[in-house]
Amino acid sequence: MPLTVYFAAGARLWPVYGEHLRAALAAEGVEAEILTDTPTDPAAVDYIVFAPGGDIADFRPYTRVKAVLNLWAGVERIVGNATLTQPLCRMVDAGMTEGMVEYVTANVLRHHLGLDRYLLGQDGWNPAEEVPPLARERPVTVLGFGELGQACGRALAALNFPVTGWSRTPRATPGLTCLHGPEGLEAALRRAQILVLLLPLTAETANLLNAERLAWLPRGAAIVNPGRGPLIDDAALLAALDAGHVGHATLDVFRTEPLPEGHPFWAHPRVTVTPHIAAGTRPITAARVVAENIRRGETGQPFLHLVDRARGY
Repeated sequence: MPLTVYFAAGARLWPVYGEHLRAALAAEGVEAEILTDTPTDPAAVDYIVFAPGGDIADFRPYTRVKAVLNLWAGVERIVGNATLTQPLCRMVDAGMTEGMVEYVTANVLRHHLGLDRYLLGQDGWNPAEEVPPLARERPVTVLGFGELGQACGRALAALNFPVTGWSRTPRATPGLTCLHGPEGLEAALRRAQILVLLLPLTAETANLLNAERLAWLPRGAAIVNPGRGPLIDDAALLAALDAGHVGHATLDVFRTEPLPEGHPFWAHPRVTVTPHIAAGTRPITAARVVAENIRRGETGQPFLHLVDRARGY
């Protein structure tokens, strides 16, 4: 008897995911009926594929569901739903990781080489007065050293940047330096000429980069944030930029998206705004992760990327 999978990620996404999800399930040897409309019998559904803003607010009727499989890496908009008691898996897929590595590497190199002064041709023929440092002389810190953070750290280290990772709890990171906890955070920030933010958004990480911690950065440090907007106190960042303590901030994520017209970030000369493009979910690779998790659920194996409700990710 085929499984029943409810694609509850919104009608807009089904044309993008449908073909890939069917192919991925077939490749995993999973026979499934995929529903795209609200089920007449929620208790007959085996798995839910979900995205925030999707088709379900109350998960209680889905009594047979073995897992809710999120299409986004972030789960902050769903993990607090009190009706969601089924196992919840976040999305970690190869395409998303590659995209994040490319975005982070490009912007770290951009800040390292000071390319902004030349990009629009506004500086004329005005070479830098001093030879720029080599990558080996430019320390980079990555806050958030999970799979994405470590992948970015390895790519930067391969270019000879001295990379320090930081996570809230200890992590084994072969070949990379990783600090943890409050004391490790201060040490990681004080050495960060370029800072990359890849933390999940939880109660503990909201406004992590406040005025006090921004002051720990070396003067002129650059910030690249493709993680979550609320990791940074916006007012504190603007003050640090105006004072010249932070040299530049490249921001891909914001408290409100799209970033509202008239927000100070749009016009600030030391802020680059990108429209949440760093690492979107790639349907072809994400569908494979979903299908593998369904196969795992059916064969008694542990789910990939299972969310720890207590930690929030």
